[in-house]
Amino acid sequence: MGLAPYGEPKYVDQIMRELIDVKEDGTFRLDMRYFNYATGLTMTNERFDTLFDGPPRRPESETTQREMDIARSIQVVTEEIILRLARTVHRETGEQYLCLAGGVALNCVANGRLLREGPFEDIWIQPAAGDAGGALGAAYTVWHEYLNEDRALRNGTDLMQGSYLGPRYDDTRIRAYLDPLGAVYTRLEDSELFDRLAGILENENVVGWFQGRMEFGPRALGARSIIGDPRSKSMQSVMNLKIKYRESFRPFAPAVKGEAVSEWFEIDRPSPYMLLVANVSEDKRYTMTEEQQRLFGIEKLNVPRSQVPAITHVDYSARVQTIHRETNPRFHALITAFEARTGCPVLVNTSFNVRGEPIVCTPEDAYRCFMRTEMDYLVIENFVLAKTDQPEWEKDESWKEEFELD
Repeated sequence: MGLAPYGEPKYVDQIMRELIDVKEDGTFRLDMRYFNYATGLTMTNERFDTLFDGPPRRPESETTQREMDIARSIQVVTEEIILRLARTVHRETGEQYLCLAGGVALNCVANGRLLREGPFEDIWIQPAAGDAGGALGAAYTVWHEYLNEDRALRNGTDLMQGSYLGPRYDDTRIRAYLDPLGAVYTRLEDSELFDRLAGILENENVVGWFQGRMEFGPRALGARSIIGDPRSKSMQSVMNLKIKYRESFRPFAPAVKGEAVSEWFEIDRPSPYMLLVANVSEDKRYTMTEEQQRLFGIEKLNVPRSQVPAITHVDYSARVQTIHRETNPRFHALITAFEARTGCPVLVNTSFNVRGEPIVCTPEDAYRCFMRTEMDYLVIENFVLAKTDQPEWEKDESWKEEFELD
């Protein structure tokens, strides 16, 4: 999804002719001669390499135009299949609302297009839409089919409490970890914390934000997040290269107050789980020069495209998350304080982890990630820690080898 806008769809016909047979109703069959995942340890094989003009890109090597074109082509085919399937389901059932789950439902670019161009009045995507969501499905199956319990309905919202279903930690547990380390912190009440933190963000500092119950699913939703000022022209590259340790092209998501989303993005409904892509509103965009419009591929990266360049992708899109007072009041209050200072009800929101690691869960996880990276501040509930105040942390790069890269 992130790489596709830099590429051209030059392989679409090749994919449709050689790799996949897609019927008009969206059903499809893969030609397994090109794939290895069913019987081997890799996704694709040498026949696939030949089709795409060479072997797979090696991890950490330069991303070339070929990879961008492959990404764009696969994204185009994926969207076409999803749209065909959706039209078929609508025609056969007559339903006006569609729920999605499964790993492909995390393709928020396709979800945004389905919402705009598809036949349904609205769609809802399970926030842990990959394999993890199977646990939720199993629980609901037992609840409804074996225990014969009724479905609870609530008009307008789901019952997932914003997907904040994980553990939370009180002051005692937080102090019990920080104090033995000699960590230096200040504890502030909410009334002082949010304005202080808004000022820290306004000065282009990167902040680890840890509060409340952890999110369920692969997206950080404002409970275990790294946050920053979306107006900063350098924030995207700083976060990617110095915090996340990943490729600079990867876009970041905006966390926007739910009541202000239509002022900043071309979307007219909530997107609480960061699973819909929408364009930045035209009045917030910058007009590109003729020279900038001629840029190709990765050259497009460093052109600011809107008033919030850190979250605006090269095609003017953004993976929108709406923040609501009802489900995450503290994050909503922080964005409100930031808006009061800057006029901008948006923050950069990315998952609190480095590439390859899971999202942090405990205060221990959060402090360790904070000290291993170039984050400027850490907020754990009401405890504020500045990097410059902390005791020296033993440098150990072996942690980068603990997990496979994204």
